[in-house]
Amino acid sequence: MSQLYAVINGQYVQEQDAKIRISDLSIQRGYGIFDYFRTKNHQPVFLDDHLDRFYRSADMMRLPVEPSRETLKQLIAGLTDRNGLAHSGIRITLTGGYSENGYTLSEPNLLITQSAYSFSGAAFDKGIRLVTYDYQRQLPQVKTIDYLQSIYLQPFINEHQADDVLYHDRGELRECPRANFFIVTANGVIVTPAEKILKGVTRKKILELENVNTKEGVVRLEDLQHAREAFITSTTKIVLPVLEIDGKIVGDGRPGEVTKSLYDKLVSLRGGIE
Repeated sequence: MSQLYAVINGQYVQEQDAKIRISDLSIQRGYGIFDYFRTKNHQPVFLDDHLDRFYRSADMMRLPVEPSRETLKQLIAGLTDRNGLAHSGIRITLTGGYSENGYTLSEPNLLITQSAYSFSGAAFDKGIRLVTYDYQRQLPQVKTIDYLQSIYLQPFINEHQADDVLYHDRGELRECPRANFFIVTANGVIVTPAEKILKGVTRKKILELENVNTKEGVVRLEDLQHAREAFITSTTKIVLPVLEIDGKIVGDGRPGEVTKSLYDKLVSLRGGIE
């Protein structure tokens, strides 16, 4: 495959030449934001929703975005044309900029990268196993580049024979590091945590579905004991059944009907998923 292109501050460069200086606050202090979306048949999926969150995150982190939304869309379109990847993932990163003292904000650097991506429907049938951990992310409503805790916990996840971690704050469930969490209650209500989380685009799409009994609210650890189903959502995982939490089977240990129905509805939305 030919060398892919990336965008650095509005300029197209080959990936091997896509560099920023070590004085950037993303390197010195881990300060920056990003967003990530998929393309299907060369077309971005839910792009406006992702850009809404990107600009909102930038504003909350006091990082000015120099390109307008329209210019950013043009840069993304130009990148997809150059790389020729029909099915891909595109990441937009905004850093804290080159800091003279390694601590003070400066003019941000804007990076856009693209990589090939393919979704396997087999992941749905396999499902996922989670282990819970008491931890509250700082600035949870912002999609920052800070994934320190989740990477640090990888040995903990492996020790518990799980696939990922589910954060809770003193018993109140929050989210996974890269996905939102839902349960289906005993009476069929689909509930997702409402506060102190990053509100994902796929989560938003599920809450917007018509004729689906969804709500945002408080979900506690003890609610898992009576949940009929559980699942996570994200740009890459779409809707993925949670079959086990803390070594205990959820429901009957298989992907549930509600979860499968939601997956099918997401696939049928404009822009598609698979």
